[in-house]
Amino acid sequence: MKHDHFDELQQKLQLAFTRPKLLRQAFTHTSYVNENKRGSVQDNERLEFLGDAVLQLLVSEHLFTAYPKRPEGELTRMRASVVCEPSLAYFAERLELGKHVLLGRGEEQLGGRHRQALLADLYESFIGAVYLDSGVEHTRAFLEKHMFPFIESNNYGLLMKDAKSKLQERSQHHGLGQVDYRIVDERGPAHVREFSVEVYLGETKYGVGTGRTKKEAEQRAAAEAWNRLSKSE
Repeated sequence: MKHDHFDELQQKLQLAFTRPKLLRQAFTHTSYVNENKRGSVQDNERLEFLGDAVLQLLVSEHLFTAYPKRPEGELTRMRASVVCEPSLAYFAERLELGKHVLLGRGEEQLGGRHRQALLADLYESFIGAVYLDSGVEHTRAFLEKHMFPFIESNNYGLLMKDAKSKLQERSQHHGLGQVDYRIVDERGPAHVREFSVEVYLGETKYGVGTGRTKKEAEQRAAAEAWNRLSKSE
């Protein structure tokens, strides 16, 4: 991946990294490092660790301020629904971060660029890099623009339940029929299995999802169906 791809990303997100190598590291998956051992290429796992902590803090701060009457237990549940794999992958997809990630050929062939777990980790490492490069104020400002306004958006509703629960409730409320998840494909060896699932409401297909587990694939299919229903209302 050429550096101009990262220049394009910075322009799009209105960022100006003083340490471009930090940004590149945030997008370097372990599979890429394993296949490119020459030089001092570093993967993004340490940045992912830091980004998770930064997100926990700043999302907590946002919820604490935005919901002054909510008790601690409810705020904890709300934070967990935001700083979790499906929602972080959603935010990574919103920013099209996946197209910039550096992957090994094996991971690329398995569709890693679109895998939910990888995208969630990528979002964390990216936020970790923003924090290290420009500090907490700039990171907060970035999240206030690109994350916080969408936490309660009608298109995703992150502070609600998981996608399968939301779809079930919506289907019952609107009388759309039984929610049925059907596995349509399984591929890859056992340690890197990938499942494809379609979700039907009654006899109509509303969404498709892929994942390393059946549960992950079902959640992605449910999220797609939920979004489709939201847009049609």
